[in-house]
Amino acid sequence: MTAGRFLDIPENGRLADNITHFARALRKAGLRVGPGRVVDAIRAVEAAGFTDRRDFYWVLHAAFVSRPEERAVFAQVFRLYWRDPQYLEHMMSLLLPALSGVQDQRVATAAEKRAAEALLDGVERPPPPQTGREDDVQIDVDATGTQSEQERLRRLDFEQMSVAEIAEAKRMIARLSLPVRPIVSRRSLADPRGQLADWRATMRAALRRGGEVSDLAMRRRRTRWPNLVVLCDISGSMSQYSRMILHFLHAVANHKGAGWAKVHAFTFGTRLTNITRHLAQRDVDAALAAAGAEAQDWKGGTRIGSCLHEFNRDWSRRVMGQGAVVLLVSDGLDRDPAADLAREMERLHLSARRMVWVNPLLRWDGFVPRARGIRAMLPHVDAFRSGHSIATLEALGRAISETGDRGEKDRLMRLMDRDA
Repeated sequence: MTAGRFLDIPENGRLADNITHFARALRKAGLRVGPGRVVDAIRAVEAAGFTDRRDFYWVLHAAFVSRPEERAVFAQVFRLYWRDPQYLEHMMSLLLPALSGVQDQRVATAAEKRAAEALLDGVERPPPPQTGREDDVQIDVDATGTQSEQERLRRLDFEQMSVAEIAEAKRMIARLSLPVRPIVSRRSLADPRGQLADWRATMRAALRRGGEVSDLAMRRRRTRWPNLVVLCDISGSMSQYSRMILHFLHAVANHKGAGWAKVHAFTFGTRLTNITRHLAQRDVDAALAAAGAEAQDWKGGTRIGSCLHEFNRDWSRRVMGQGAVVLLVSDGLDRDPAADLAREMERLHLSARRMVWVNPLLRWDGFVPRARGIRAMLPHVDAFRSGHSIATLEALGRAISETGDRGEKDRLMRLMDRDA
């Protein structure tokens, strides 16, 4: 924002009415804004004044924003309502069908679609502009009525979802599971239908009968279920994806019969936080609210190397056990030295039976591992997969159960070797 410029208040300067309408739009966009906060905001603006853009923005920000994840939505609604003189046309362009060849193809940025829907609630949307030559214009029509809504949501990027779509996506995620195959141990136990001959038991039984072998004792291999250990990045660049993945993790932790012996969950940004006990709550909203209250570094910076070092030092022996599967959720954008990060990743990889890295950046077709954090981490994982939609979360079961599944790792490793 540019300081020192006067702010043009719409609707003939009716400040209180405009702040009330602005608060109503924030509430429709998902922020927890009540009448008390509206009154506090009006009084705060009257006390601080509104001749400076920066002051006006931060006064309303202090009144209406109470959580880090609400900052992006507030910034978009504020820009569209207070700053952009063509905000109505801009919002319409986000929600109307695009005309190929007439307007630029642009995907709404994070929180922009939710802000547009909140401000356009109740506004009659005009039909898309028509041209005289129908043969030269290709119209991309919203086919919600002709295709399955759930199928569309399965492949929609979490960052591009509206408030209603996020709510429906959370309900779909609550029905997901993450099945895993049991681990076959070298140990065995007696089983008449087993496939392994138990010669010792057979000879003991024969000795009781004077050396006559009347039956062959059998055994089978023991099976056990592994632990699932999830390390989830909650830095600013991962905020929206982390919330949806934590919803998925809550469903996995509370799904009976999925096969996991225990689900351990940790969040990290600038520090490591164990949220395992919070996920044991049956209510997902209460569970994530408690987890968010304990993880004070939500939507902050990222120090992956330091957090992995803390996990390897304090938690690895407690939660990994034998045959644990590690699910690392991060974009790999780190501020720590690459050498330290590579060393901690290698140690973590050696402690796990299988390590799967889920990175939302893979949603881009032209993704190239140029960041030093990604280049340091990639050689020490078994599979590298995307995690930006419900469909990609569903595919994680195959990446965990099938040891031959490596996702995009091999392709990206070849790119790294070529650039080296």
